[in-house]
Amino acid sequence: MQIYNITYNPFQENTFLLVDEHNNCVIIDPGCYFKEEKDHFLQVIKEKKFRPVALLNTHAHLDHIMGNHWVLQHFEIPLYLHKDDSFLLDAGMQSAQMYGLKEFIESPKPNFWLEEGQQLSFGNIQLDVIHTPGHAPGHVVFYNKENATLINGDVLFQGSYGRVDLPGGDFAQLKDSITKKLFLLPDETTVYTGHGPATTIGREKMSNPILGSL
Repeated sequence: MQIYNITYNPFQENTFLLVDEHNNCVIIDPGCYFKEEKDHFLQVIKEKKFRPVALLNTHAHLDHIMGNHWVLQHFEIPLYLHKDDSFLLDAGMQSAQMYGLKEFIESPKPNFWLEEGQQLSFGNIQLDVIHTPGHAPGHVVFYNKENATLINGDVLFQGSYGRVDLPGGDFAQLKDSITKKLFLLPDETTVYTGHGPATTIGREKMSNPILGSL
């Protein structure tokens, strides 16, 4: 499995493409908002001859769903989201208006709800779903054991952690999600974050500031 990371939109959100040897492509958190970003995204798909098979959202904050409508308009693929974030998905337009993002188009409703412990299979892409609330109530991460990789959205960052001052945020839940779920994964697991550079579970277990937070 190959992982492609493309950074989009005013929030510098990381969009991920997971691709197997047959070019099956899972799209995670498409943040493309501006026309040139959408054109670039489509160019990558076409030039590399990827075959999109699913769209997954780690959570439904605005910056992670900006490209949902556009992606689903271009590719007939299902959308996956945890049910506890449905209210955030519904609030997308309101959030966009707050930031003055007039070109935002609401995301379609999910085709499937994600659940804790669920195992997803798309071609030869295998993903375990881990429910990690705190940054958002329905936040999930996607773990690929074979490649020791974690698509982690906005839960854990390099030397930091997700904010909890947005609707549905809860610091105690976030700390539990990180220390009681993510930190149980192997130290060598690469953590691909929703913003900024990747890190590893081992590195964050040693120095992440959430360990010293009340």
